[in-house]
Amino acid sequence: MTELAHNPSRRTVWLAFFGFVLACFAVSAIGGAVTATSVGTWYRELNKPGFTPPDGVFAPVWTTLYAMMAVAAWRVWRRVGFAGGRNALTLFGVQLAFNLAWSFLFFGFQAIGWAFAEILLLWGLILATIRVFVRIDRAAGLLLVPYLLWVTYAAALTGTIWHLN
Repeated sequence: MTELAHNPSRRTVWLAFFGFVLACFAVSAIGGAVTATSVGTWYRELNKPGFTPPDGVFAPVWTTLYAMMAVAAWRVWRRVGFAGGRNALTLFGVQLAFNLAWSFLFFGFQAIGWAFAEILLLWGLILATIRVFVRIDRAAGLLLVPYLLWVTYAAALTGTIWHLN
């Protein structure tokens, strides 16, 4: 697709952009708040594999990924609008909800096994979102690839932590 399927005003384009940024960073903030409840206590006491990154790596990586996710969703909206992108943007919203749910399961409820099962579902939802996004806007789909790679790593980390504890 080379031409935009809808032609919103400049103001609407920027409002939508900030809306996607707000949605992604709201999930980030809520997830961060839930994580903070046990990252300094319970999480420190867990047996973790040698490939666990230092705590300081998570915030910059997730900040970058949430920004890329927002831009990806915005690009899809920009290309086809909410009506034309209903399935793609709904899938994006579902995976965003699963992204947040992992923080509640792992850090909030300290249910590592459930968090591992959930992150596997999240991985599938991200892959499905990439596939749908690529059909609408190739760059939007590609913007989600680092997210998929990080969640692949996070799934391995979660599964290993579950196994070790």
